[in-house]
Amino acid sequence: MENQAKRSSKQSSSSGKRNLKRKLEQDFDDDRKMSSPSSSSSSHDNDDSHRDLAPEVRTQVEILESTFSSTESDRSSAKRAIHFLSELAKNEEIVNVVVDCGAVPALVKHLQAPSLGSEGDGGEMPYEHEVEKGSAFTLGLLAIKPEHQQLIVDAGALPHLVDLLKRHRTLQSSRAVSGVIRRAADAITNLAHENSSIKTRVRIEGGIPPLVELLGFADAKVQRAAAGALRTLAFKNDENKNQIVECNALPTLILMLRSEDTAIHYEAVGVIGNLVHSSPNIKKDVLLAGALQPVIGLLSSSCLESQREAALLLGQFAAADSDCKIHIVQRGAVPPLIEMLQSPDAQLREMSAFALGRLAGDTHNQAGIAHCGGIVPLLKLLDSKNGSMQHNAAFALYGLADNEDNVTELVKVGGVQVLQDGEFIFQPTRDCVAKTLKRLEEKIHGRVLGHLLYLMRVREKIIQRRVALVLAHLCSPDDQKTIFIDNGGLELLLELLESTNMKHQRDGSVALCQLANKTSSLSPVDAAPPSPTPQVYLGEQYVNNSTLSDVTFLVEGKRFYAHRICLLASSDAFRAMFDGGYRERDAKDIVIPNIPWNVFELMMRYIYTGSVDVNMDVAQDLLRAADQYLLEGLKRLCEYAIAQDISVENVSMMFELSEAFNAVSLRNACILFILEKFDKLSVMPWYSHLIRRILPETRAYFVRALTRPIQADL
Repeated sequence: MENQAKRSSKQSSSSGKRNLKRKLEQDFDDDRKMSSPSSSSSSHDNDDSHRDLAPEVRTQVEILESTFSSTESDRSSAKRAIHFLSELAKNEEIVNVVVDCGAVPALVKHLQAPSLGSEGDGGEMPYEHEVEKGSAFTLGLLAIKPEHQQLIVDAGALPHLVDLLKRHRTLQSSRAVSGVIRRAADAITNLAHENSSIKTRVRIEGGIPPLVELLGFADAKVQRAAAGALRTLAFKNDENKNQIVECNALPTLILMLRSEDTAIHYEAVGVIGNLVHSSPNIKKDVLLAGALQPVIGLLSSSCLESQREAALLLGQFAAADSDCKIHIVQRGAVPPLIEMLQSPDAQLREMSAFALGRLAGDTHNQAGIAHCGGIVPLLKLLDSKNGSMQHNAAFALYGLADNEDNVTELVKVGGVQVLQDGEFIFQPTRDCVAKTLKRLEEKIHGRVLGHLLYLMRVREKIIQRRVALVLAHLCSPDDQKTIFIDNGGLELLLELLESTNMKHQRDGSVALCQLANKTSSLSPVDAAPPSPTPQVYLGEQYVNNSTLSDVTFLVEGKRFYAHRICLLASSDAFRAMFDGGYRERDAKDIVIPNIPWNVFELMMRYIYTGSVDVNMDVAQDLLRAADQYLLEGLKRLCEYAIAQDISVENVSMMFELSEAFNAVSLRNACILFILEKFDKLSVMPWYSHLIRRILPETRAYFVRALTRPIQADL
């Protein structure tokens, strides 16, 4: 989950940068309406080729290089040239042309004001602050492309930008002073974005203390810009984090969290989030400084970005210790977090699930989150196509499943089916879901099982069925008879097989199949009861041997020699034939009219040896003969061989075969096959008829299996 926090912080940093360019352009347009002369760039808007702009760009660069003075004409020319370049820099496709034509060094030069010469008007600098502001703004736009960041820094921009942050100290505050400070802070933000070396350079150049100081500036836009820069500088840079805290930024940042200006509290919560990320000591400092309650308050902000950042930050706070988790819940964080789970904003849902997952790690919080209605919206997030959202929701549900009081609720709302049927994108999510199901399985006993059985008896049918389905998958074998025989769970599952709803049919089939697998006495072919008659095997050498033969069978006109003592010991059918009142009793030659020679020979070989290889060519005829002569052992061998050949196409015929010859093992194998292969069989036109045919035998099969003592199979 810590990796999730890292990804989320990176997303916030990137989105902040994209938003910054729009903010830069909007604010600059506002300033231009107040004081800028008309732009000369409009004549170039429709140029057919970016290369056609290069001569004009070079011309403007040359103007900048030759107008670094305090005269009004030079300052005016520089301002117009900078504005021309800034308009081009707003178009990312043209930025490279601006840089390639050498604009960066010229712009950096104009970050500082020239010495005030004798031509100055009464000691005042013409266009005071506006040239520097335009240069900082344009460099900030150029820095949006990562490949230009180092070029700008190498040209010496950082010391001048840091100096611009301090202009309010020596000059009277004004709109112009605020504007140049804001542009300098924005430029630092873009230069340092995802560039660790430049973040460090800003600190070395002394940029952090003035930025912290500006958090308390009277102009809200300056506060916002300073916080944005600190947010970027704090991201994944421990030295910068420590200096920001050492400069006593936390009290002001926490006050900013309570601001009614959404842009200010958004940047403030972002700074705090980056400060505490992977920094346990700073996290403690932030909590001690009183950040918890205002952060919880931001969960109800009208600003989605602030809500996201607050949820992420609470998730980070919750990792500190168990007491912090409890305090977050006690202070009212859970209801707004659950409400955020249902937001149309995907990132908001993701971050709230992240925070709830962290909070659900504490036993005291688990029942509270469920009581506030957190289970259902978390389950809905599992259907998301966003892998991170799925994982956050799965992690939260894993925590909630640790509380016995939540198990019944998860079952009632169909949560177990969602966990079982979900399609999860990431392997860690699949592992988390598997652990959740295992955790639920371990808790279904005693009080929890008693509550579920009560629901299965008295609640509406849909909940009764949900309980039965869950118990088929998760109950202990020791409780199966109590659940499915004594409390009617088996009938609920069988009802699903008869439903006209395809999903109900599938759920019932899967549950019964799982129930069969969990019952140790069940296997694809049940062992039939042993023959009650002790068997005597004369051996292979006496098969169809006239030596000591005292009875002969005529099969397809050929003689087959046999021995009465061996036949008498093999089955009740031969015992009746030779000891009863049948005519075969005294006959020397007995005609076998309905069994082919090869089948009869295999049957006799089994009688003489106790074993025989059964292939599919003769398996059904041999089964018929074994049933006719009550050879249960041979019958089991035939059933097993036939069961290996069951398919979607022939399972109906195989079931009929099992019914015709009372082949219990084969019938059970057909039932299990039908349950297991639901997806393939359910599309067959005869499926519904087949289910109705097998239902009585399916019921008998499970009743016999579930009432059989488990230890008898050990």
